[in-house]
Amino acid sequence: MSVATKTGDDGTTALMFNRRLPKHCPRVEAYGTVDELNAALGMARATGKADFVCDHVLKTQKDLVILMGELATHADDAEKFEKGGYERVTSEMTARLDEVVSEIEGQDITYKGWATPGYNEHSAALDVARTVCRRAERRVSELRETEEVSAEIIVYLNRLADALWLFARWVETKGET
Repeated sequence: MSVATKTGDDGTTALMFNRRLPKHCPRVEAYGTVDELNAALGMARATGKADFVCDHVLKTQKDLVILMGELATHADDAEKFEKGGYERVTSEMTARLDEVVSEIEGQDITYKGWATPGYNEHSAALDVARTVCRRAERRVSELRETEEVSAEIIVYLNRLADALWLFARWVETKGET
C-alpha cells in the first residue's frame, strides 16, 4: 500500500476511525501542531549529548503519540477509541513532568529573566520545541472552545513547555558547552 493514498487531494484528512475533516479545521490544526512538536523534539534529541535530557525527551515523544491519537479522535468516536484499547493522556504523565521540573529547579541552574536561545545547538533545539509546544497548547485550547477535549491535554502541554525551557537552561549550564 502506498503512502500516497490521494484521499486528501480534496483538502480533507482522516481522523482515527476514518471520519474526514477539512485539513484546516481546529482539530487537525491541534494534532498537526503536536506532530510538529514531536518532530522538533526529535531534532533536539538528535542534536543532544546530555543523556539526562535526551532520555526525558524520548519518553515525552512517546507520550505525544498518545496525545495525538486522542486529539485525532472525534468525540463521536470516543467509544470506539475506548474499545480499541487506546491510551489517553493521564495525570501520571503530567506528574512525571512535574517531577523533572522539580528535579531541575533543585539544581544550581543559572538563569535570570528571559533566555536568549542559541547558546548551543541542543539548547536552541529545545527552545524551538518549547515554542512549538506553546503553539500546540494554544491550538488545543482553541479546539476546547468548540469541541470536547480532555483538560489533561492542556495541563500536560503547559507543563511540557515549562520542562523544555528548563531542559534548555540545564543544557546551557550543566550539560554541554
